[in-house]
Amino acid sequence: MFLNIALPKGRLGNTAYQMLKKAGYSCAELEGDSRKLVFENEQTKIRFFLVKSSDVQVYVYHGVADIGIVGKDVLDESGIKVLEMLDLKFGICSFAVAGKAGFTYDTRHILKVATKYTKIAAEHYSKKNQEIELVKLNGSVELAPLIGLSDVIVDIVETGTTLRENNLEVIEYFYNSSARLIVNEAGYRFKQAAIDKLLKKLEFEVEQVRGKKDD
Repeated sequence: MFLNIALPKGRLGNTAYQMLKKAGYSCAELEGDSRKLVFENEQTKIRFFLVKSSDVQVYVYHGVADIGIVGKDVLDESGIKVLEMLDLKFGICSFAVAGKAGFTYDTRHILKVATKYTKIAAEHYSKKNQEIELVKLNGSVELAPLIGLSDVIVDIVETGTTLRENNLEVIEYFYNSSARLIVNEAGYRFKQAAIDKLLKKLEFEVEQVRGKKDD
């Protein structure tokens, strides 16, 4: 019986695969130059799917994949219910509220917030009891406060370079994201031994990476 793993395309998936490979879950076919989307290792009974990062949890939720690697931000924004089993400690970034330099809140007015992470933004401001108007954007959110479309933005910040180049500054950090290993709940019941074995090996690899960083 194969263990099916959904990997996101791109840097997150590449890093996840290297960690899986060190844990003994490699697939030579996946390492070649191929446009295929499904890769199998018959010997270890591992099957990898390469999917868009925002779709990983969908494949896991519907049971097509037993396991998936996905950013915590993508997982929380989707609202899809799966088992979150392990923080892999890479792909780390922070969510922040940012606005034009010198911007201050005026609590007498509804705050206009531009973001592609509408669920995460709404939950953040709900906790602050701040009334907001959400402006859903799919890219270049930094433009919104510059042209008056919004007061602030909610977005992932890694280095802050894009903000500074557009005369924006972080008002607050409020949420940290990293790569997470997720599991289909029903699949876990049927393949618990195999999944637990993989989890134990990945936990060891995570600790090895953390140990090197601490040295």
